[in-house]
Amino acid sequence: MNEEPFDTTQAEASTAELTPEQLSELQARAAKADENWDRLLRVTADFENFKKRAARERTEAGQYATANVLQKLLPILDNFEMAQTAAQTAQGDKLAALQTGIAMIQQQLKSLLTEAGLEEIDATGKPFDPTFHEAVSQQESDEPEGQVIQQIRKGYKFRERLLRPAAVTVAKKPAAK
Repeated sequence: MNEEPFDTTQAEASTAELTPEQLSELQARAAKADENWDRLLRVTADFENFKKRAARERTEAGQYATANVLQKLLPILDNFEMAQTAAQTAQGDKLAALQTGIAMIQQQLKSLLTEAGLEEIDATGKPFDPTFHEAVSQQESDEPEGQVIQQIRKGYKFRERLLRPAAVTVAKKPAAK
């Protein structure tokens, strides 16, 4: 397509031929374009402010969520400190009561963590799964090869996301003699 260069004399001639209605229509369109440009600038600024506010609110929500969990952990910390004080003087029957108290504190902590979305990974007796298990050793066993025969350290998930794999010992075939 061959385009000829813009001829300003032709534009001036066509401008001179505009009727008053056409000129007022062009002026109205130019005013509308200016109005739309201003609106675009305002909406763009509002959107930038919204993005900054949303990012700030996300950060604050994370901080407050952490503070909420910490607030729920404080009574458990208090109970551990009382148990530690009692352990220094425990003898005989008091020792059994102390063990019961510590088991109760552990159950209280587990309950809070489960409520927050933490889930233990039970690996013993299950097939080795590298997604959830970390093999730290192998042991000759009559169990099927690749089966977890001992869980050394518990693994945990938080709402279907792995936090820490379970450290396990995996069965292997006995060596031929």
